Amino acid sequence: MVFEAIAELIAERNDCDPSTITPDMKFADLGIDSLDTVEMLMNLEDKIGQEIELEEKVETVGDLVAYIEARLEK
Repeated sequence: MVFEAIAELIAERNDCDPSTITPDMKFADLGIDSLDTVEMLMNLEDKIGQEIELEEKVETVGDLVAYIEARLEK
C-alpha cells in the first residue's frame, strides 16, 4: 500500500505511469529534491491518514517505503 501510494504521487508529479516507478529508483534521478520529498510526504499523510516525521535522509523510493512502513508498525 505504501509503495503504491508513493509511486502514484511520483507519477503525478513527473507525469508518468506509476508502474514505471521501482523501489530502487533514486529520488535525485527522478528530479525530486528534499523539498519535493517533504511535499510528497504531506500528500502521503493525507492519503494514509497518518502523520509521518522524516528523521533521516532517504535516497531511493524503497528507502522511503521501508522508513514509512517501520513507522506505521509502531
